Amino acid sequence: MSNTTNNIACIFDLDGVLVDTAVYHYQAWKQLANSMGFDFTHEQNEQLKGVSRVRSLEKILAWGGVEKTEEERAELAALKNSWYVEMIGKMTTDELLPGTLKLLQDLKAAGIKMALGSASKNSALILTRTGLASFFDAIIDGNAVTASKPDPEVFVKAAELLGAAAQDCIVFEDALAGVEAGNAAGMLVVGVGSTENLPGSKIVIKDLSKITIADIMALKN
Repeated sequence: MSNTTNNIACIFDLDGVLVDTAVYHYQAWKQLANSMGFDFTHEQNEQLKGVSRVRSLEKILAWGGVEKTEEERAELAALKNSWYVEMIGKMTTDELLPGTLKLLQDLKAAGIKMALGSASKNSALILTRTGLASFFDAIIDGNAVTASKPDPEVFVKAAELLGAAAQDCIVFEDALAGVEAGNAAGMLVVGVGSTENLPGSKIVIKDLSKITIADIMALKN
C-alpha cells in the first residue's frame, strides 16, 4: 500500500450507487401519489434522487396540485416511509448493483478509507440486509445531518469522521443534487448513471464495475 493510496478517501451515496433501492422509493412515492388521485413520471422521479423525504413530498404535492397542512404532510411522509421500509426489509445481496462488492473489497484491501454519505434515514437497515455495513469507516446518513443535498453537509461530515481533507475525497453519486453537494464540498465527483443527468461530475460511469482503484487514483493526478 503506497502513501499515495493512503491519501485518498472514498465517500459513497447509497441509493442508486451501491444498492438498487431507487425502485422502492419510486414505488412507495407512486403509491402515495395514486392514493391522492394522481401520478408522476419517471422523468419527474429523477428530480427526487438524493433529495430528502420532506422535500420530495413537497415536489410531489406540487406536481399533483395538492395542498396539505404541515401536520398532513408529516403523516403522508411517514406513510410513504412505512411502505418503503416494508419493501427494503426484504432486501438481499441480490440488490447490490454491479461492481459494488468487488470495488468495496478492493478498496478495503488497499487500506483506503470509506464512508457512506447518504440522505437515507434507513441506511442501517439497508446495509445490514445487503451485508455492506462492515466496509465503512464512517456512516453519515439522513439521521446525522440537518441539511439535505445539494448542501454539502453530509460529505463534509463524512470527511471529518474519516480524518480526510476535502481535496483528497472522491464522491460517488447518482443524483444531480449529490454531484452539486460533492462539488460544493470541494471534492472530486464520480457520477454513476448517465452523463446527461449528472453534469458537473469529473467522470461518469455506468456502474461501479466500470472503475478500478487505478482509475480512482488517476483522477487525483
